[in-house]
Amino acid sequence: MTTPLDRAQQLDLVARLKSSYPELPEAPTPDLIDHDRFAAYTKTPHDVGGEPDSPIEYENKQYEIWEENTYIMCEVLGWRGIWLSEERRRMGNVDLGRAIYLGLPYYVRWLLAVVRVLVEKHHIGSSELAERMTEVKARYEGGLQGKPLEAKPKFEGDPAKVTRNEHHLRAVGKGDPQIFAGQAGEPKFRVGDKVVVKDLPILLYTRTQEYVRGAQGEIAVVTYESPAAEDESWAGPDQKPEWFYIVRFNLAQLWHGYTGPGNDSLQTEIPERWLEAAAYSEGTSA
Repeated sequence: MTTPLDRAQQLDLVARLKSSYPELPEAPTPDLIDHDRFAAYTKTPHDVGGEPDSPIEYENKQYEIWEENTYIMCEVLGWRGIWLSEERRRMGNVDLGRAIYLGLPYYVRWLLAVVRVLVEKHHIGSSELAERMTEVKARYEGGLQGKPLEAKPKFEGDPAKVTRNEHHLRAVGKGDPQIFAGQAGEPKFRVGDKVVVKDLPILLYTRTQEYVRGAQGEIAVVTYESPAAEDESWAGPDQKPEWFYIVRFNLAQLWHGYTGPGNDSLQTEIPERWLEAAAYSEGTSA
């Protein structure tokens, strides 16, 4: 049972986790939102590359047991066809809001993704899950105190009745992205081609980083055929595969004010839909 003070303190904490830069009032009127602000508000929270931040010390921390167990559980859910890796990334890295994405440990977000996928796909009910969480919490009231963690399922279901995603059914025995080989036609670009990353609208999910959109790069590797992350993350049927490329960018041209060596480069993987041939003038190679 909580007291009025408990609830007030929790709400104060929630308020402190909100944006530190309240330039506009909450729920602003439409006339206060220009295009740049709309794009900033709708930017996916996992795409943080290039944003200003204070430096932090890198710590090579040993994973805790619960983190390793979380990773294994998520891999099993993928192997057994409950979700796609891009579904997990979207659920765990994007559909959370910036405060949760930046405020929670990495594998806590993975756990939240497990909850959301299993509930949304009707493998478990939200109320049932809450009851089980309360039960487990009571079982270990006061901490483990030397007691081993023990799974106590109420029943074992019939795996034959579990709905598997279409991608899993097609990929068994072949692998991903091998199952898409030969389905995307001829690649549009070749190694050495100069390309520009398109600046497409983003509302829900992408793996194409904002800091490369609009930048010119060079095709370093033609990699494989697969549906783009924007489609694959929703596990929709009949998704058309396309070619993926590793694109190399010169850092001095990519980052404003870059002071490193002029030949420093960055490589990232981008699907074909995001690329267009770079315009070139006479005497400049394409």
